[in-house]
Amino acid sequence: MDLARNLKIESVSRLNPTPAWHVAPHQSIAEAVALMRDKKVGCVLVCIDRRVVGIFTERDLTRRVLAPNKPLTAPVAECMTPDPVCVHPKDSIGSAILKMIEGGYRHLPVVNDGKPQGILSVKRIVHYLVEHFPATIHNLPPSPMFLQPKREGA
Repeated sequence: MDLARNLKIESVSRLNPTPAWHVAPHQSIAEAVALMRDKKVGCVLVCIDRRVVGIFTERDLTRRVLAPNKPLTAPVAECMTPDPVCVHPKDSIGSAILKMIEGGYRHLPVVNDGKPQGILSVKRIVHYLVEHFPATIHNLPPSPMFLQPKREGA
């Protein structure tokens, strides 16, 4: 398989983005965090009438809520990332990776006509890359250049 070729022609939908869970802007930060914990996800979308207006991530929680000691009763709209960078289900995987690298994002909403279709995470990208190099990835030593200074064990 030619990775460079596949990154250009295979679409984001090939990665099976995770379901997009969402909250309304007026809902509390605590409600958003509870949903993230319940669904075991790293972000939720903030939507008005099923249209994406923002994203609330673990990073937003630590930087915009916990660090400044903002109350968890505040509306999620006060600490979300507004107008997030999104990808279309038919966009190439390569273009999605480029957006993630350029913006430093770990999650990208997958949106079609403004409506959320899923979330593309770095984890999905890594699994896709591992598919292309299984022998290399699975046979790597923990630290290839590390030399054991002395014998371990009995």
